[in-house]
Amino acid sequence: MALLTEYSTTARPDRRIIEVYDADAYLGDDDALAASMSQVVAGNGYHLYLHSLQDDIHVRVTLRIWDAPRSLPEDVEGAVPVSLESETGTVVINQFTLGPAGEMTLPRPGVYEGHAWWTGRQATGDYHTTCMHRRFTENWDRDRVRRAWRECPVQEQYVLDLWYTREPEPVDDEDL
Repeated sequence: MALLTEYSTTARPDRRIIEVYDADAYLGDDDALAASMSQVVAGNGYHLYLHSLQDDIHVRVTLRIWDAPRSLPEDVEGAVPVSLESETGTVVINQFTLGPAGEMTLPRPGVYEGHAWWTGRQATGDYHTTCMHRRFTENWDRDRVRRAWRECPVQEQYVLDLWYTREPEPVDDEDL
């Protein structure tokens, strides 16, 4: 199996959420957002929500498109199956209320299946909690807090390993 394309960016998990969605899928999904709190990554087919345990330290988000199904790496912290439909062939990585962190052009529009997996989520969350406690007990100023976020010893990372499965569903003119 061959890697067709890969895109990676860092994003701040504003309100503990990173969104991944088709460039024309503007409307979110409250049920999928709520599900991400227990599943870590959840979606509705057009939107994926990645739920971090913290909202200050930038995380790495990587999308990899493969030519065939791929198995999970052995050293992941967690994983879930995902599906993402992209009618435009452009996927946006969004920082919830802060705006886009980046976008990726897919090899072609369509439905992509695969899995999302993550590493460093718990360790980054624990580091954030410790720093927030120290911020108040040691009276850290704003510069010290920012330095702590930059010095996080663990990189929280989310990877979407996807492969093309079919053409996108046609848009019904009545839905427009």
